[in-house]
Amino acid sequence: MARKNRTCAAWVIDLLDVQPSDRVLEVGFGPGVGIQLLTGSASAGYVAGVDPSKEMVAQATTRNKKAIESGQVDLRDGPVASLPFADNTFDKALAINSMQVWPDAVAGLREMRRCMRTGGTVALGFTPYSGQPNTGLAETRAAAGFAKAHVVESDKNFCALAIKP
Repeated sequence: MARKNRTCAAWVIDLLDVQPSDRVLEVGFGPGVGIQLLTGSASAGYVAGVDPSKEMVAQATTRNKKAIESGQVDLRDGPVASLPFADNTFDKALAINSMQVWPDAVAGLREMRRCMRTGGTVALGFTPYSGQPNTGLAETRAAAGFAKAHVVESDKNFCALAIKP
């Protein structure tokens, strides 16, 4: 998972244009490769993540130990439908190969939107092995309250982006 998602995560983080002072949320962070990349991009910011797997939280914690100890990173286990963060906390949010396994994609996106600041960008990245079709994503994001939805494609991956109005 770490090797397969690294390229997509780096690409999605680049599309998000993460700045040094940004506060960024990753949902379904798996082994923590995206979190690790985000700590470099948001070097003076804050990176948080939620994953429903205690095993993935343990792996990501090991991978990001120094950033956690410094307070730059906060990793928690739990579902996307109930994020443990206050309203309007994050400038940007992302999920890589995650949304397709959420019990309710619209509810998960609404919860991410709640935690984001006005004008914040959400990015949903997918690799071919995710099984996620590149159709219907604009409607899902609109139903969750996001605006300016569009999809960017690379050779193999695609990323659905939108803004919290």
